[in-house]
Amino acid sequence: MKQAARIIYPALCLFTGFFLGRALGGTLRSYLAGIGIGAFVWIVTFSIERYFERKPLRKLLGGILGLCISLSVTWWLYSLFSKLVLTAYGPGALTVILGATPFKALVVLGAVYTGIRIGAQKLGEISIAGIRGLFKTKTVVEGNKLLDTSVIIDGRIADVCETGFVEGTLIVPQFVLRELQHIADSGDSLKRKRGRRGLDILHKLQKKSDVEVVITDRDFPSTKEVDDKLVLLAKNMNAKVVTNDFNLNKVARLQDVAVLNVNELANAVKPVVLPGETVNVCVVKEGKENNQGVAYLDDGTMVVIEEARRYKGKIVESEVTSILQTTAGRMIFAKMKEPQRDSRQGGKGQTSRVSRSRAN
Repeated sequence: MKQAARIIYPALCLFTGFFLGRALGGTLRSYLAGIGIGAFVWIVTFSIERYFERKPLRKLLGGILGLCISLSVTWWLYSLFSKLVLTAYGPGALTVILGATPFKALVVLGAVYTGIRIGAQKLGEISIAGIRGLFKTKTVVEGNKLLDTSVIIDGRIADVCETGFVEGTLIVPQFVLRELQHIADSGDSLKRKRGRRGLDILHKLQKKSDVEVVITDRDFPSTKEVDDKLVLLAKNMNAKVVTNDFNLNKVARLQDVAVLNVNELANAVKPVVLPGETVNVCVVKEGKENNQGVAYLDDGTMVVIEEARRYKGKIVESEVTSILQTTAGRMIFAKMKEPQRDSRQGGKGQTSRVSRSRAN
């Protein structure tokens, strides 16, 4: 349909130009002039079509709105300025200064250009959320963080807050508190302990933490899932979600909600071990492959050591060969450094030690 219109429309323009030439006198020159006018109209309209095809609808609407506002303001200023000139210099000056056609043309062209350019640019910067925000009373300030049920039960958020790295206000919705209470009243002993631990963590945050903890009553009755409510509340309050729930993390980020993941923070602050460095660790169990031993650093990072199976229960000195980063965390691969001394024995409770290898 579009291709047919592009063929039919130029033909109509030229055909109409032909009849225009007949109306102008019927001579060869008038026919050529009429066809030329038809071709000019077709070229102008085609250029306008191609120009607006490449522009987003928002910019087109902004240009039209800006044009209307600009012409209205220009007309009002022109009328006001005309009255001032009429009062100060009389009707003759008004005709000479403001009545000239070039002056009027310049004013109109300036208004059209300014209105279209500014309207298209500024309306393109406005979003629906931004328009809604203009009519909403801001009940919170920047830096607010919404706590998820899982991160409260986890408990590490309280330790992080005590270090002073967390700023702003921690917000706990009532629906999260209700979920915690439901878990704490569960018939399952493990769930009951987790729920009560979460309530204790909140009490600890309120009493000892340097950050402010606020309980909010804002809710979304039409939404059933707690995670969905958290995402909606974070959008409305312009807040970040603090969680260690993998699924909530993904869903929130898909909806452009900022997420602070405690697990990602824990992985980020783990000590860096590079290939070639020496680690002293206690072999706690046998590995999957032949003669492998498995140990752990103080932060829980698994260390797989070649030829260390026979040293189970002993602290061994090993050299890091490679590091593998997975979705579950880091794995360190190492090899034994000989000789091993039997005096360096210890149990599973002994801590690991990482020493940097320095070239002599």
